[in-house]
Amino acid sequence: MAGVELRTFCYIDVLQPQTTGFLQTVAPGYQPLEGQASLYVEVAPGMAINTVTDTCLKQTTVTPGFMIVERSYGMLEVHDFDQGQVRNAGDAILDYFGIKETDRLKPAVLTSEIIVGLEGHQAMLINRMRHGDLITENQTLYVLECHPAGYAAIACNEAEKAANINVLEMVAMGAYGRLYLGGDTANLEEAAKACLHALASIEGRENNIVSE
Repeated sequence: MAGVELRTFCYIDVLQPQTTGFLQTVAPGYQPLEGQASLYVEVAPGMAINTVTDTCLKQTTVTPGFMIVERSYGMLEVHDFDQGQVRNAGDAILDYFGIKETDRLKPAVLTSEIIVGLEGHQAMLINRMRHGDLITENQTLYVLECHPAGYAAIACNEAEKAANINVLEMVAMGAYGRLYLGGDTANLEEAAKACLHALASIEGRENNIVSE
């Protein structure tokens, strides 16, 4: 299939407990389990994600948690306890379209902000929109916005590896990815470092989101 743009392509080696629990809350497909490996793929045009899904499911044992078809982009998440099967799923996709992993977009961080001593009314507003844990008044909030959206998932997982935090909300589909984490300031500072390091380590095409 010609003309497919690889936007997000990232492996998560070991899904962490809170990240897994959050995905189990929002995934419309087969919910992942703690300790599984995961692959996030986003392509354009959106309808091409149907072929992406068909290709990797027929050649491996992975199961899909998400297959989102939007007008501009399509996103797929698959997972398995066997990291080799998840890697094979990615290879099958790349081979089918004749592309490389580095043809993906580099992540761009649009927002990375720590808010200390959250006011009660803002905590209430966040609690009303989140699908994960709660945040309470006077706790610290970390917010991350990235592009493309799928990279929010690996940022969330790496943050949980690095620090004792609460996963409030994670959006890994659509135009931009968003991550909301709660906890104490010291842990969220470590989580923020882990998020930014994980995204900076992903190689790919230059991301010109500023000019889009």
